[in-house]
Amino acid sequence: MTEKKTFLTLEGHRKLVEELEYLTTVRRAEIAKIIHEAKMDGDVMENAGYDEARRQQAFLEGRILTLQAMLENVEIIQANGNHDVVDLGSRVTVVEDGFDPETYTIVGSAEADPTKGRISNASPLGKALLAHKVGDRVSFSTPNGTIEVRISAIE
Repeated sequence: MTEKKTFLTLEGHRKLVEELEYLTTVRRAEIAKIIHEAKMDGDVMENAGYDEARRQQAFLEGRILTLQAMLENVEIIQANGNHDVVDLGSRVTVVEDGFDPETYTIVGSAEADPTKGRISNASPLGKALLAHKVGDRVSFSTPNGTIEVRISAIE
């Protein structure tokens, strides 16, 4: 089975590696200590602290597995210098009729943060923009209907 690629910028890759390192070295030890202390309190069957620590441990291990899978299948987004068409890593300015221009960077879903102008290549707008040029009009669906924007710049 082919694993799904995780598209990341160098900065995004660094952040995930740092998070994985923190979770496996620091956070695991903290939770293990909490579980040990809760066991020392006696009967774990009636111990809410123990139950909560075990829930935290399960969540932690799930996140570690997710990060490991993402990092095993990572593809680094490199700025290729081609500003003719929108691609992963492109910074794109779009204009919707009657609104101010908005600029977005196209990133993989692991790094998407629309509040910071970083949209996923898998989002409706991100998908619509890919492979288009300055001046092209693209449309995409939203819960409130279809929106059309014009690409005014690609960096």
